[in-house]
Amino acid sequence: MKSINRREALITLSSAGSALLLGATSPAAESTIQRTRMGIVTYAFGIHQKNHWGGRHQNLTDSLALLEQAHELGAAGIQVEIGALDPAQATELRRRAESYQMYVEATISPPKSAQDVDRFDQSVRAAQSAGATLARTVILPGRRYEQFKSLDEFRRAEQAGLQSLQWAEPVLARRQFRLAIENHKDQRIAEKLETIKRLGSERVGLCVDVGNSFTLMEDALEIARAYAPYALTVHFKDQAVREAPDGFWFADVPLGEGFLNLSELVKVFHVAKPDLHLNLELITRDPLSVPVLTDGFWTTMPDTPARDLARVLNVVRTHSAPNAFVNVSQLPTDQQLAMELSNVRQSLTYARDHLGLT
Repeated sequence: MKSINRREALITLSSAGSALLLGATSPAAESTIQRTRMGIVTYAFGIHQKNHWGGRHQNLTDSLALLEQAHELGAAGIQVEIGALDPAQATELRRRAESYQMYVEATISPPKSAQDVDRFDQSVRAAQSAGATLARTVILPGRRYEQFKSLDEFRRAEQAGLQSLQWAEPVLARRQFRLAIENHKDQRIAEKLETIKRLGSERVGLCVDVGNSFTLMEDALEIARAYAPYALTVHFKDQAVREAPDGFWFADVPLGEGFLNLSELVKVFHVAKPDLHLNLELITRDPLSVPVLTDGFWTTMPDTPARDLARVLNVVRTHSAPNAFVNVSQLPTDQQLAMELSNVRQSLTYARDHLGLT
C-alpha cells in the first residue's frame, strides 16, 4: 500500500501555487479530459462547499457547483442534496446535467413523522424536477457505537427508522420514485436486510457503502455480495487503517491507496446489476476512531461473533498504514482545498485506468 501521509506533498503543492488546482479548467484542457463512469457524492467536496468553492463557481447553488466541478473532472454524474432547491434551480440542474450527459441522484431525508410526509413529497418532486429517479437516505442517526448507549435504545431507533420508511412508501409509489437506504455505520447485514424485507416495497432498496460496515466488524466483499441484489446505487471508496491503543483509526483515502479489493468490488456490483451507478464518496477529513477494544463499543452489538472481531483486527495489523494519518482539520484552508481536489482527481483517474470504469 502506498504511503497516505501527504502533508509534505501538499505543502509543496501549496507553495508552488495550489491555485492551479483550484482554478478553472481551460476549454482546451477540458476537451482532453477522459471521462469515467464513476460519479461523485456531494460529501467528496465538503471542504469546498464549506469554503464557498474557494472562490470558484460563484453565484451557483452547491448542487450546480458540484455538477460543474464533476463535469470538469470527467465524472459521470452526481449524488447531491436536493431538498432546498426551488423549482427553477431544480430545472436548471436537470438542464445542465442533460447537456453534459450526466446523471443526477438525490439525497433526501425520510419523513420524521406523519406530519413530515408533505415535506418529503416536496423533496421527491424537486428531485424529479432535477432529473433524479432515486434518492439516497439514512434511517438511523449517527454511528451505532457512538450514538446509542444500550441495545434497547438502538432497537427503538431501528423501529423508528422502519416507521419513517412506511410513511415514505406511499409517496414513492405515487411518484414512481426509489429510495436507497445507506448502510451508515448503523445496522449489520442481517438487521439491514430484515428492515428491507419487513418493508416489502419494490421502491425501497439500498445505497451500498463499501467501507462503512468494516467498523461494524463486516468485510467489504461480504457486504457487497449480500447487498448487491437490493442495491440501487453505491458509495465507492477506499479505506486505510492504523492501530490505536483502544482499537484502530479509520480513514478515507484515494482509490488504490487503501486495503479494499476495489476490482473485486466492481465485479460483484457489475455482475449483479451492470447499470448500477458507482459514486465516489471520499471524504477528506481527520481519521475516525473506532474503539473496538473498549466495553462501550459492544453495548449495541453483544452477540457479534468473536471471529468477526478477530478478522477485523487481523486486517488492521496486516494492512496498518506505514505513516501517521494527516489531521486535515489542522491544515491551512488552502491546503485542505488542494488536498480534497487532489484526492478526487486521483481517485477518478484510478477508476478509469485501473478499474475499467470508462
